[in-house]
Amino acid sequence: MKLNNHWMVVPTVLALMATATTATYSKVPVLELNPGFNTDPLTFTGQSGGQRQTKDCGKIAATPNHVIKLSNDFKYLRLSVQSSGQPTLLIQEPSGRRICISADSLSGGMIESPGYWNQGSYSLYIGDRTGSSNPYTLSITQKPR
Repeated sequence: MKLNNHWMVVPTVLALMATATTATYSKVPVLELNPGFNTDPLTFTGQSGGQRQTKDCGKIAATPNHVIKLSNDFKYLRLSVQSSGQPTLLIQEPSGRRICISADSLSGGMIESPGYWNQGSYSLYIGDRTGSSNPYTLSITQKPR
């Protein structure tokens, strides 16, 4: 009978771990955007990097730094990240596809992702190739250069 009591601990702990992970992710604010949003550019700040090592995008946080939900298709939208160090931007698209963009030695720590964006929710992870943590600024604009 005691064996059964100890066996019940494992499923309970697993359920609690899954709940904790979901609760952490749900605290990431979701920014809902419609074409023609008034404040342009939108700017946000944060800290790059994290503990999760990726194959192509350095170290990122376990949860997205930002989530944007596009209510409609955007004919043009540009995301820009400015940071010191070796910043990366990992974008997880609504389809689940992941894209990693890195700053190069000539960009001065600037990453840009311009173009047509489909409707849906995008998770944004601001990482760093070296694993360091640096302040960053994320800008979102609809205005072409």
